[in-house]
Formats: sequence, C-alpha cells, structure tokens
Amino acid sequence: MAHDIAALAVELTDMAAADHRTAVHANSDDPAEQLAWRRLTARHGDRLGEIMAEYGWPTAELVGEEAARAAWLVAQHADRQLDIQRRALQLMQQAVSAGAAGPRELAFLRDRTLVNEGRQQVYGTQIAGVKDGAPVPWPCEEPERVDELRATVGIEPFDQYVARFS
Repeated sequence: MAHDIAALAVELTDMAAADHRTAVHANSDDPAEQLAWRRLTARHGDRLGEIMAEYGWPTAELVGEEAARAAWLVAQHADRQLDIQRRALQLMQQAVSAGAAGPRELAFLRDRTLVNEGRQQVYGTQIAGVKDGAPVPWPCEEPERVDELRATVGIEPFDQYVARFS
C-alpha cells in the first residue's frame, strides 16, 4: 500500500508538471495546440476520476502537499468533465470539513465548477476576459461581498488578485 501511495504521489505531481508545461496552449491560436491541451486535461481528468473512486480525495495526509495540490490543479482544469469537477468538489468539501484540505483551493474549484455549469461564481476567482486592460471576473452571486467572502477562505482582495494579471 505504501508503495502504491508513493507511486500515486509521483503520478499526480507528474500530471501537474505536464499541465504547467502545456497550459500556455489552452488559449492558443493554433487549433492543434488547443486540441493537445484538451486531450491532456481530459486524460488527467479521467485518471483523477479513477483515483477518487479508489482513494477518495487525495489529501496532503495521504499523498503529500505537492501531490494534493496537483490533484486540485487537475480537477480545476477538468473543464469539459463536469462530473469529475463535481465529484472532486464534493470530496474536497468533505476533506476541508475534516481539516484535511484547504478552503482556498476549494473556493477556486467551487467557482470554476459554477462557471462551467453556467452559473454565477461566489469568490470572483474566474476571469471572463479583459476590458480596457483590466481583467473582468465572470458574474458573481454577490459582487458587493466578493472581497469579504474571499477573506473568509484566505484569498487576497479582488483588485490585488487581478493586478497580478495586468
């Protein structure tokens, strides 16, 4: 079992490394690059689904901090696999409630899943585009409370967050 967990941790971190290397292709002008990105994230999403079925949410306690963050990244980028995102969200919510995962990453995954469902996000973590040089978030349920809600999960105020993208 310990060997399986060690191998799982390596597999997850390798998936995140591949994600980081190819993420630049997500919005590429080259359709082949976009397709390669979609195939990679779909393959990773499928594998995360298998991992969740076998182990539940891969927490830091189970696979280590780096691999747990990698699992979150894979879930975050499983945009065309809402079933995987919803399952990850459910399992991660349980892990956060048990103190085994962080509320910050959960907030990002919740917003990402809501946006992918065509709904309004809660924490303003997902950017729809850029207008007059400034990033614009997807619509939020309570835009006037975004910074307050962000603070409850350890996310910097929206203006500070988007300044990093400008």
